[in-house]
Amino acid sequence: MITLKSPREIALMQEAGKLVAEAHRIAASMMTPGVETRAIDREIEALFERHKAEPLFKGYPGKVPFPAVTCISPNEQVVHGIPGDYRLKEGDIISVDTGCRLAGWCADSAWTYAVGTISPQKQKLMQCGEEALREAIRGLTTERKWSAIARRMEKVIHAAGCSIVEEFVGHGIGRKMHESPQIPNYVSKELAKEDFEIRPGLVLAIEPMINAGRKGIKVLRDHWTAVTVDGQPSVHFEHTVAVTKDGPLLVTAGVGGDFRW
Repeated sequence: MITLKSPREIALMQEAGKLVAEAHRIAASMMTPGVETRAIDREIEALFERHKAEPLFKGYPGKVPFPAVTCISPNEQVVHGIPGDYRLKEGDIISVDTGCRLAGWCADSAWTYAVGTISPQKQKLMQCGEEALREAIRGLTTERKWSAIARRMEKVIHAAGCSIVEEFVGHGIGRKMHESPQIPNYVSKELAKEDFEIRPGLVLAIEPMINAGRKGIKVLRDHWTAVTVDGQPSVHFEHTVAVTKDGPLLVTAGVGGDFRW
């Protein structure tokens, strides 16, 4: 069941979104060779603690509860990378995903960052990921159904010669991190059955995950880290976006800098 949010509730979600944006500013400032991913996670956890915000990821249920407040996924890691002793290197791309609940309301956002100078392949992949997210947000102003927006995202991604991860999709968000509806970044007969209308009050965590090579992924022995099957790089871009009568509103404004669509 899809729960529409009131303008007051969306404003409360924006307060959580501001904190998530601050977490990403911290992450962006630490994208320096030699920094351990666990150090980034520690700084973001301290931020949430100072503001009495509940991290959405730490302890998330699974075969092993997720052990950190951020997912940090370098290069061929698609999503759910566990922060640890990996040290950032020149030429890396690093996806950082985090979220929190503040005063009962959630916000969630991911961004992929470059460490120093990156290869043309990675530059193209990052541009593709940002543009796919922009295209989805643009579509919220004109399209009637999510399937039409997903089709627009597919077109952008395939035109760039990239592939779409299908195992993970976006989601509704509100008092819980994962609410209805599920939000695929591609079109299929199965997912068309779950299509939904775009209307004011929807709050969506839109998050394309895009691979430079094949679309397949596999999960490592830690039960969390998803990597590309061919070892090619992957990117992850996500904003929490509210649909209002005046158009899309970025709940997580500030993530990705001056992000426009």
